[in-house]
Amino acid sequence: MSEIGSTPRTKQGRFLSRLDQHRKILFKVANSYARTPSDREDLVQEITVQLWRAFDRYDERYPFSTWVYRVALNVAISFYRREARRRRHFVAAEQALLERIEEGAESSESDADLRLLDRLLARLGELDRALLLLYLDGNLHREMAEILGISETNVATKIGRLKQRLRDMAQSA
Repeated sequence: MSEIGSTPRTKQGRFLSRLDQHRKILFKVANSYARTPSDREDLVQEITVQLWRAFDRYDERYPFSTWVYRVALNVAISFYRREARRRRHFVAAEQALLERIEEGAESSESDADLRLLDRLLARLGELDRALLLLYLDGNLHREMAEILGISETNVATKIGRLKQRLRDMAQSA
């Protein structure tokens, strides 16, 4: 998209308006890839920065939500990889205690279901996690294929396998 003749204010206004309409995507992705509240905040901020940096390259022929998912998932996967490397070398005792306290504070059945889903998500690979997030958000196979850069057939196959894998994981949890 070309910004020739437009002022930065109008470009910024368009960006912020569109981002506001799709901001839930940022939080869904951050919740799927970051473990702590502060990490989720950092990830949402990083996604927002990367979306702004890439806004000039957004192709309006495609839905804005598709573009947001693509950027957000790429940023989240990079974040996840960095965090996984860091976690292998450093685990703060305070963080482990905070996580146990958070787990104990939640008691409703829906909270237990969400915690189970979070644990299952954490055990998935990057592509499967992205695919599940998109699936749970109600995206069509065509949209998921476009966002992830794989074929619709591959999306359908992976979703079927992922559902079975999640059933198996949930039964053993």
